[in-house]
Amino acid sequence: MAISDADILGALSAYLKRYPEEAALLSEPVQLLSQGGGFASRRNFRMHVTVGALLVRGDAEILLVEHLAYGIPLQPGGHLEPSDTTLIDAAVRELTEETGVDLNKIVSTSQTPVYIEYGRVPARAEKNEPEHHHLDFGYSFVTDADVGRIQESEVKGAAWYPLAEAERLVGHRIARAVSAPARIG
Repeated sequence: MAISDADILGALSAYLKRYPEEAALLSEPVQLLSQGGGFASRRNFRMHVTVGALLVRGDAEILLVEHLAYGIPLQPGGHLEPSDTTLIDAAVRELTEETGVDLNKIVSTSQTPVYIEYGRVPARAEKNEPEHHHLDFGYSFVTDADVGRIQESEVKGAAWYPLAEAERLVGHRIARAVSAPARIG
């Protein structure tokens, strides 16, 4: 079953219970989701959902990819697919597709997102996309694996970064990935 607006709103509500100080920042997407409108579809240009994966290795190395479309290092992630059944599974799918990390060596640290960001995305004529908003749900995972074969159609590289460097490149949301990671094994 595809991800519904109710599923998305449920994940957002669980996140806001954990991080109530972010309620004002996320009030617009809460309102949109409560009205419904198929926000799992990337063709919904009022807003649509994307997912990200913060993958931690060791004490505090974070995996970032060199994103082709944006030309900057980011956490692995992307748009939902009609076959996705949960947000966290979509994040795992994106992570393994883009980085080739072995699915069997990825452990989730929480079923609740560690960050949710709502932001404007510029128009992309080559994809026939007007300016729109993404509601990005980020999940945290740990691994003891290394990068495999990258998805060259979307990323041009993947590398492990120390926490401080990853935070400088991507932002403060990275710290939540290492605050209480689960252990492998």
